[in-house]
Parts: sequence; structure tokens; C-alpha cells
Amino acid sequence: MKVLKFGGTSVGSAQRMKEVAKLITDGEQKIVVLSAMSGTTNTLVEISDYLYKKNPEGANEIINRLEAKYKQHVNELYSTDEYKQKTQEFIKAQFDYIRSYTKDIFTLFEEKVILAQGELISTNMVTNYLQEQGVNAILLPALEFMRTDKNSEPDPVYIKEKLAAHLEIHPDAEIYITQGFICRNAYGEIDNLQRGGSDYTASLIGAAVNASEIQIWTDIDGMHDNDPRIVDKTSPVRHLHFEEAAELAYFGAKILHPTCVQPAKYANIPVRLLNTMEPTAPGTLISNDTEKGKIKAVAAKDNITAIKIKSSRMLLAHGFLRKVFEIFESYQTSIDMICTSEVGVSVSIDNTKHLNEILDDLKKYGTVTVDQDMCIICVVGDLEWENVGFEAKALDAMRDIPVRMISFGGSNYNISFLIREEDKKKALQSLSDHLFNNK
Repeated sequence: MKVLKFGGTSVGSAQRMKEVAKLITDGEQKIVVLSAMSGTTNTLVEISDYLYKKNPEGANEIINRLEAKYKQHVNELYSTDEYKQKTQEFIKAQFDYIRSYTKDIFTLFEEKVILAQGELISTNMVTNYLQEQGVNAILLPALEFMRTDKNSEPDPVYIKEKLAAHLEIHPDAEIYITQGFICRNAYGEIDNLQRGGSDYTASLIGAAVNASEIQIWTDIDGMHDNDPRIVDKTSPVRHLHFEEAAELAYFGAKILHPTCVQPAKYANIPVRLLNTMEPTAPGTLISNDTEKGKIKAVAAKDNITAIKIKSSRMLLAHGFLRKVFEIFESYQTSIDMICTSEVGVSVSIDNTKHLNEILDDLKKYGTVTVDQDMCIICVVGDLEWENVGFEAKALDAMRDIPVRMISFGGSNYNISFLIREEDKKKALQSLSDHLFNNK
């Protein structure tokens, strides 16, 4: 069985819902995870904001506007009065439920209940549409099997057990539709998966049913070996190792958050990224298989700040790095890259919220210099140190660009260069030419 996930834009209108229905009705049994219709969650957040501010009139105005939008979608989606009426009644009940919160005390618990309504409505609409088309489609309520523990982490044993029980009730269904993002917590309250959202749901379900493949459908034009907006002659990346995908995700590549594919990675289930706009394209497959000796992609991350701490006291002194790292930890600031020498250490950060305080504390241990408006360029692929020559190719591509830091060896899948933001385009094009275009 395969698990397919469709994001908000993929179900963002009646027409898009019809297109998704065509994609999933191929005769194969599958579980389909759906997000809320695009824009709905943001509107529900806005409604919650009015309720926090004790402005029920403002909240009701937004609620009425959103309900009217859904009524229009229903009229466009269904061809029979029976299913139009059935879905309209469900949507009216959901919006009446949301309105009930304009009369009571509003807390974080109530907000999570309201935020769950988007997924509950979109899955109901698609299930009803499939049934109207004669498809044997069943709605699996995520709130009855998706649960987190007391640490707000998914409870895989509970999920597997409860999901299996629900699937056994309707063993002959062709399509099982369920909600992404939403769940219950250890106390039975409506909650959400926080990191990764619906992608995380799909990965957890895939691991629970031992799926043959997890498919993540978006309207993004796949994963490329470089940013096509900056670099000429880019090409799609057809296969990535989970670790390569994780490296690229940090650099803002249009790819999955590393956390949300962990269940698939550990269960050894491949994840395929596909494009609803190009459903016949092969997409990008992420798995535990490595393509030996191959560079996959180059990515960049802007708004990086480099900090160098130089101190003669560091020479042969134990505990120096611990003191430096504790300063960043105390201000909840993550370090991206690090390079050390006998008399100093350089680090890069992408969060400058507490930069001045960090610099003040670092000055207790040495001379501190700062370089701002920097950029990290990351080369991703099979970069085991035994693979001779790849680092030389990358360095050769950077020969005309001032490099502030280089990180190699921390991972088997990445070489990172810290450069000035103004040199980013030149660096990306040069790396692309040397690594992919054989110039």
C-alpha cells in the first residue's frame, strides 16, 4: 500500500480537488493525507487572534466570510443535490462549532481545536466527492489514531495499533482519506504535530502500515541541482539519500523537513516528491540508497553572520570551546559552521537576535571580529573522504571567490563554504559549471 500526501494548494479549489481525485483513483488501494485548503489555516489563526483579543464581532465577520467561500467551493465541486446538501450541512455544523467559541473564554486549547477544522472540512469534501463519483472511499479520522506522548512526540505503537484497527473495519476500501497535521495529545486533547505538519503525518502513517512508498505531492517544480532562478542550465535531482535531503532542507531547498521523514528513514520506506502540475514527471526519490561517487546539488543560505574569537590563552587550554559554546547556548542561538585553530575559533550563525549580548560575553575570552551579510554555499552528494577529487573540483570552482570558512568532514554528504552574499551568484554558477556542466 502507498501513502500519498497533498498540501493545501493541491486541494485549494474545487477544480484542484477534482484533479487530485483523478490522480488517486487508479485502482490501487492507498491512504491519502490531506492538508486544509490553502489559506484556511491562516484565516483560522486570524479568527483565533480576534478571540484572544476578546473581539467576537471581528471573529464572526471573518468566520462568515470563510464559510461563504466554502459554500461556493461546494457548489462548484458536486454535481448532485444530495452531496451538495450533505456537505453543506457538515460545513455549517463546523462553522457553528467555531462560532460557539466567540461566547466563552479563549485559550491555547480552544485555538488548537479551531485550527483543526481546516483539515476536517477538506477531507470531508474530498471523501464526499469521491463517493459521488462512485469510488469506494472511506474517511479515517486522524483524531482517533494519531497521538503524541507526554513529550509531544508521536506515539508510534499507539498509532500503528489504532490505525490497523480502523483499516480492518473497511478492508475493501479503495481510498482511505485522512487529515494531516492534527492529532490528540497524551491527555486526549486536540493538538497538532508541530514540526513538518502533514508531511510528518504521511511519514508516520507510512511507517505504521509498512507502506511500499510515501508520496508527497506539491505544486513545487521538483528538486533541482541548483536554484534555477539564479543559475543557468539546472536539472532535476531524481534521487537523494535521506542525509542529502536533510542537508538541503537546512539550506531552504523546496524539500521535506528532516524531522518529518525520520519515521520513513528508520522504517526504510522511500519517499517520493511529486508535482501535481506535472503528474507524469518522475519527481525526486529520497531513500537510504546512496549513488556512489555522485554530487547531487548545490544550495545556498543567506543572512549568515560569522564570528571569530582569537585568544592566545586558547593555546593548549582545555575547556575553551565549552565556554564559547555555552555562551551561544545561553542565548538559544544555533551554530551552523565551525572552524578551529590553535589560537582561535570561527563560527557562523543565522540568528542575530542576541548578537550584541553574545559578542559582549565572548570578549571575556579573546578578541572578537564579526563579518555580516555572509552566505553559506553547500555542495551535497556522496562525499566520503575516500572519494578522491570531489573536494578539489569544488575548491577549483571557488578559486576566484574569497572564502571566509570551509567545512568538510563533519558529514559524509556535504562541503560548505562561507562567502560574502554579493559573491553568491558567481559562486553558484561556477560550482554548477564545474560539477554538473563539465566546463
